[in-house]
Formats: sequence, structure tokens, C-alpha cells
Amino acid sequence: MISPLDDPRTENVLRKLHAQDARQVRSLLLRYLPRMAASVFTGRTGIDGSAPREAAFLRDKMVALDADKGRLAYTFCRALDARRAVEVGTSFGVSTIYLAAALRDNAALGAGTRTVIGTEIEPTKVAIARANIEEAGLDGFVDIREGDALATLVDLPDDIDFLLIDTWIPVALPALKLVAPRLRPGAIVMCDNVRQFAKEYRDYTNYIRDPANGFRSMLWPKKGGVEISVRTPRGNRQTRAAKA
Repeated sequence: MISPLDDPRTENVLRKLHAQDARQVRSLLLRYLPRMAASVFTGRTGIDGSAPREAAFLRDKMVALDADKGRLAYTFCRALDARRAVEVGTSFGVSTIYLAAALRDNAALGAGTRTVIGTEIEPTKVAIARANIEEAGLDGFVDIREGDALATLVDLPDDIDFLLIDTWIPVALPALKLVAPRLRPGAIVMCDNVRQFAKEYRDYTNYIRDPANGFRSMLWPKKGGVEISVRTPRGNRQTRAAKA
């Protein structure tokens, strides 16, 4: 498939990272597939990325956004002429590269600063992500913040165009609520794997699918499911009223 990025340097880094991610899939399946099968009966996955043993296992695992979803995020950011994008769950920087490439390509067509703000709690992943982004030639468009997303994303600029949520499930809804007041009307939110883990994401999907909360939302059912949501003007009016 032809990528919309059309940049050999960036493409080479993404090709390498996607191949690395594919090699890690087997170990992830061996560890988690039995728990996911058991969840059919228990209603729980038994996966807690904050637990010390799980955190140690996942320290060198990418668990990256796949290429189709990366291209989708790129396309949304291009269509929005995005200037500011936020990513919750940077990991090794795969999705960050797609977002930064879009903002770089937007910058070529118009003036103004373009920045992806990413956040990642694991220090080793932060270092690797920064190296990957630099290798892709996109470090001038990225600000990765190390630490808990609910702390690192407190201080954000206004008028964010795009939000990607690809993190541990309990963080998804609190992160959305934290960033939502900074989203401009028409901003797009993508949240990964909401169909695969439908029970675990129920609080998130119930919230974002309720128009009273300032979003219009739909499920893109491919590869685990992506919730795609648009910030409505009503949502921003509600935010301003709450601040008044």
C-alpha cells in the first residue's frame, strides 16, 4: 500500500519499527491471549499495565498503532490542517511519527508553529521514542513529556486540533476529560481498541457517545476498533460556561 507520507527517511524508520512490533506480537499473544480468552467468562482481561510485573514485561514492548491506523491519523491531521496534536501513550514513537509528519507537511503549506505533544510514563520508552523521531527527521515538530499523562497534560495550549488516545484503558476517560476543554470545535479524537476491549472501554464510549458531553462519535470497526469523535461547538460552550 502506498503511504501518504511520501518521505523516504520517515518511511524507512516506520518500516523498521512496524517490523519490530510484528516480531513482538508472538510474546504478547503467549502472555495475554489466555487471559483474554478467560475474559469471555470473567468479564475482565486481567491485564493491568501499572502492576510492577506487567510494567517490567512491557518495558521493551512497542504495542504500537498499526500502519492503517497511523495513516488514518495522518490523513485526519492533514484534512484538519492541524497545528497542535496531543497523543496519550507515546511508547516508541510510532504514532508520533505519523502525527508529526502530518504537521510537518501542513507547515509546508502555511505559516505558524506546528507541534505534537506526546506523553509517556516509561523513561526508557521516552528515550527510544526521541531517538526514533530524530532519526525520522521530525524532532522539530514534537514535544514528548515524561510522566503520568494526567500530570504532564495539565498545561496545554488552547485550540488543539487532534487527540490520539492509545494508552492503558483506565487512563482513557480521565485523559479525554482533561484535554477536552482545550479542543477546538471540529477537533477529532481517536481512541484505539475500543471494540476489542468493549467492556473495559464502556465508561469511555458511554461518555463520548453522549452528545450532551460535547462530541459526536462513531466506531471504526477495523483491527480492534477505533472510536472516532468530533468535538462540537456545544462542547466548547459548555466548557466556557463552566469556567465563568
